[in-house]
Amino acid sequence: MNKSELMKTANEIRKGVVTGVYYARSGHPGGSLSAAEIYSYLFFEEMNIDPGNPQKPDRDRFVLSKGHAAPGYYAALALRGFFPVEDIKTLRHVGSYLQGHPDMKNIPGVDMSTGSLGQGISAAVGMAISAKLSGDSYRVYTLLGDGEIQEGQVWEAAMLASHRKLDNLVVIVDNNGLQIDGKIEDVNSPYPIDKKFEAFNFHVINVDGHDLDALKAAFDEAKTVKGQPTAIIAKTMKGKGVSFMEDVASWHGVAPNEEQYKLAMEELEKAGEALCQK
Repeated sequence: MNKSELMKTANEIRKGVVTGVYYARSGHPGGSLSAAEIYSYLFFEEMNIDPGNPQKPDRDRFVLSKGHAAPGYYAALALRGFFPVEDIKTLRHVGSYLQGHPDMKNIPGVDMSTGSLGQGISAAVGMAISAKLSGDSYRVYTLLGDGEIQEGQVWEAAMLASHRKLDNLVVIVDNNGLQIDGKIEDVNSPYPIDKKFEAFNFHVINVDGHDLDALKAAFDEAKTVKGQPTAIIAKTMKGKGVSFMEDVASWHGVAPNEEQYKLAMEELEKAGEALCQK
């Protein structure tokens, strides 16, 4: 996909996020919206995946370590063709396979069940080690929240990733600056994030997480790194794309009401129309 198509896809992912949490009457829109460009680039450009064969052995792996950002993950998978887009409306409903957090047993395209914060990166490290041991060429990507990296297990996993020289692992931190209790720097500051990963011997790249050119350059650079894992610190805005949700911590885990849903979708429709005219 070219940049314009990826931007349109990110906007469609945002529509899926808002739609899913609205019909569920619950969920996590803020941190799903902030990662829309990351999801768009990963699933439509970067990763070797096949919706027709979700379990193909040589596929690249993705682990959503911040599992509550599942609405964005599901929207990306649906738009990529892993399951019907219409099913997004069943998010969190009784009997739906689209649970509030990713379920690898029932959702096509999901490589790891996640939700307990801090644990996803450990699973990703295990996958990357497995590839090294078996001589497989697939790469492993994991998306973490900046509040999530307050968890100690993240740094245990980072230590092992560095020790095992996992140059097939890319850790992406969605640095939107907010978590459920407010600003990350007020709750338990993880800053400076880049210097911490550098201290664990990661190759670190700082990017604007909404700039698709910057994301492309970062992921391309990661492929050239040998002998160490890569951490991409993506500066983003929580709730990006929906004006009244942007940079507001309370939208971390709250669904819009009917009026807010209509307003959000109108904004995203206009954004989509503007992208089509570029």
